[in-house]
Amino acid sequence: MYDVFSLPDFSFPKGFLWGSASAGHQVEGDNIHSDAWYQEQKDKREEPSGKACDNWRLFREDAQLVASLGHHAYRYSVEWSRVEPEEGRFDRSALDHYKEMSELFKQLGIKTFVTLNHFTVPQWFAAKGGFWKRENLPYFLRYAEEVVKTLAGLADFYLVINESTHTRIDTQLGFNHLVAHAKTYRLIKSLCDVPVSSAHMATQTFPYRYYDELDRIMAAYRDFQYNGCFLHAIATGELVSPFGEAEECPELKGAADYWAVNLYTRELIDSRRKDLSASRFPHKKLRMIDKDFYLEEMYPEGMTAMLERFRDKPIYITENGCSCNDDRFRIVYLALYLSAVHDALKRGMDVRGYLYWSLMDNYEWSSFLPRFGLVNVDFKTFERTPKPSAAFYREIIENNGFSQEILRKYLHELPTLEAPGEKTDREPHPRKAAEFI
Repeated sequence: MYDVFSLPDFSFPKGFLWGSASAGHQVEGDNIHSDAWYQEQKDKREEPSGKACDNWRLFREDAQLVASLGHHAYRYSVEWSRVEPEEGRFDRSALDHYKEMSELFKQLGIKTFVTLNHFTVPQWFAAKGGFWKRENLPYFLRYAEEVVKTLAGLADFYLVINESTHTRIDTQLGFNHLVAHAKTYRLIKSLCDVPVSSAHMATQTFPYRYYDELDRIMAAYRDFQYNGCFLHAIATGELVSPFGEAEECPELKGAADYWAVNLYTRELIDSRRKDLSASRFPHKKLRMIDKDFYLEEMYPEGMTAMLERFRDKPIYITENGCSCNDDRFRIVYLALYLSAVHDALKRGMDVRGYLYWSLMDNYEWSSFLPRFGLVNVDFKTFERTPKPSAAFYREIIENNGFSQEILRKYLHELPTLEAPGEKTDREPHPRKAAEFI
């Protein structure tokens, strides 16, 4: 654990954009025409998404919640499966819903980052092969055009695809996502002058044995799959991945107005394993929820290191967050990672905004156990209760920076993990948490 009580005070540039983020399927609920919903039913998943956070019904209250927490910006996704539940049939009421939501944020003075594809797609599109088939891309472009025309004058930023580079999973899928990004970027720019990008998962790869030659080689190999392919494609218009045929896509060159960076932690690379995946170093592992989860290490120095790679455009951090049961870990995480963002600014990176993931606890794709939210959600009553971390973050926003005075109002000691067999509830009592806001 890092000693956040030794962090110096720091501030951010004037006009720095602060906010939070969410994704449609994870918060809206009853997304019945999506491939994710279909798979949940098919697998008879123990924890299906169901009503998620019931945001589809409660979006007006949630917009007011965002405003009450002092956020300047909010990232949300449009669910294609709601907009076009059947091939060729656009649901006007769904489009009107997203338009009303965007209008509300505009009235509240909150800038919106609108994501057109955050993992899920309509089941009919998935049945055709989805993004795995290049010939399916016109369907996505048709949908994107409908959304952009509906939100004319309302969206402040567009994100085409969330975490678009999947060359680790499959080179063709990764390439297809990049081509979809390029074509959609050009389409949006023909319709409006809103800044466009795609959210990139910037994962730092780290050799498990730092001075082992093969671990270092394979870490570099993974890094190109994760990061280099995407950065190279935007810089040159060339699609290239190890052991694959290169392609030229002139539309890709320069097809980003800003860098949208999602960043959580690093990945250790072990060349002695077929999948190259290494377990966390025992001295770094923090099991902050009652479930094995990939975010069991705080590694803020990775934030500074990765942001240094995005030198040629403005940067917005579009996801960064901590899953924990004890909210004090979230306060530590925020202090550490914001310090790392500040270090990147000092090194000359043009970082212009930070969106915490996520606004509220939500459905983490297969379970409600991971808790990322600044706001607690009772998944039976759907009552929202801001946590102390939300108040801590609000004061950082109000002061446009971090100070020990702010930190010590909300954190009196470093959090510790429960001993085996110990059962304590360190999540703040709802009434006490509400008093912070």
